Amino acid sequence: MLILTPPRYRRYGMLAGRETGISEMNTVARAAGDGSSASRLELQRLRDAGVNAQKGGRLDEAIRLYRAYLARQPRDAGIWSNLGVAHRVQQDFDASVGCYVRALEIRPDDAGFLSNLGNALKDLDRFEEALAAHARSALLAPDDYNSRHNYGIALRDAGRFAEALEQFREAIRIDPDNANPRWDSAVAHLYQGDFAAGWAAYEARWHIGEVHRRASLLPEWRGEPLAGKTLYLYPEQGFGDTLLAVRFLPWVKAQGARVYLECKPPLRRLFGQLEGVDALFDPDDGPPADVDLVTPLMALPGLYGVHLDNIPPCQRLHIPDAARAKARALMASGAGRLKVGVVWSGSVTFKRNHKRSVGVERFVPLSHVPGVQLYSLQKGPREGDLADAGASSVMIDLGTRVEDFAETAACIEELDLVIMTDSSVAHLCGSLGRPVWNLLNYAAYWLYLWDREDSPWYASMRLIRQPRPGDWDSVFARVKADLQKLAAERLRG
Repeated sequence: MLILTPPRYRRYGMLAGRETGISEMNTVARAAGDGSSASRLELQRLRDAGVNAQKGGRLDEAIRLYRAYLARQPRDAGIWSNLGVAHRVQQDFDASVGCYVRALEIRPDDAGFLSNLGNALKDLDRFEEALAAHARSALLAPDDYNSRHNYGIALRDAGRFAEALEQFREAIRIDPDNANPRWDSAVAHLYQGDFAAGWAAYEARWHIGEVHRRASLLPEWRGEPLAGKTLYLYPEQGFGDTLLAVRFLPWVKAQGARVYLECKPPLRRLFGQLEGVDALFDPDDGPPADVDLVTPLMALPGLYGVHLDNIPPCQRLHIPDAARAKARALMASGAGRLKVGVVWSGSVTFKRNHKRSVGVERFVPLSHVPGVQLYSLQKGPREGDLADAGASSVMIDLGTRVEDFAETAACIEELDLVIMTDSSVAHLCGSLGRPVWNLLNYAAYWLYLWDREDSPWYASMRLIRQPRPGDWDSVFARVKADLQKLAAERLRG
């Protein structure tokens, strides 16, 4: 069997689903036109070339070859499905759905095609249709791992957690050595605030190919006594998770350990005076010779036994005087106005960034509110969106002028409010105790739980969620109305 599987669209359990494979050895039927052996051989070569291009990751080439083949052989359901997979990897979700529909017109009871269709429909936020496709797939193939697992993911992302967990249990029954449904079960538990079950299953993250345990000859700390030991902690995920997890370091230090923290350069000044840390180390340096134990930062919540009622407070972060002076100079032009920072995109390398992020154009109408001055805190590849959208006249660019998280933090201190889609800056605002409206897609990061407008992790954070999958219009209408009220109060005061 040839399994044509796109990259895993996941982070924090946000898996979009795994495509079901087709046979590589399908026989090419008699071609339209002349039915000669030479014609059939030519078609087989065209088909095989497309499959090989897709296996090699050359998707544009594969799509071109599949189209040429299907123009002459339109009844090959497997190649329609392969074409759907290729379009989905390229995030051409409408085209992907269309290809799966064509495949199902030919083979309407193919459980794999139905599961693939459910994945792509969910990508388009067409949840009810997606769930119907997945349910039929699981009914037709109750012992198929992909059908069960993909159905569970769709149910979880729809907020139907009990049903999702049942599907994950079935997937584990079918393939007990596969870590993916265990990880997705962990996320379902965490969404519900069931931290005991969630953190117990969180270790499955090491076995799904997304994060990697640091290779080391040193033993990993599992919660045993630390008195007199030296512990080296390293980040395993992004900047936001690092900002989240450092709150546990005073607890680690209180156990009598010497604590070393690996710190990426953009965070180094901000972390210069963290409580509970004896020394910071650059990732290129690795653990020094006196280290006894190592552990990843995101293991700390589980080791601590965190639950909704015992979450430690955020760390006090260090903002150098020079960073504060720079921030004041950059933002002087907004004096007397309500200063509002915005961020519209997280890391573009995150596979689901298209779900949690929006275009800068969504934020420009907030500049229509009297008394408001907008500032862009956007950094990274999408900094240029500001100029491309013609928004530079109404939004002052800070992102291209700050060098690290310490300077970003200094700017946040000068702002009255930050309005943003989810990224590491939300964690920074929350850690600083500064007001932030975090705009969330329907199935957001598990940290924000489900159907809440506050965060137990960050007291200053307000969560504004999509009321329906994909509904950013309602989110921004609510944001503008609430910003108008806030600005009017400022003007009256």
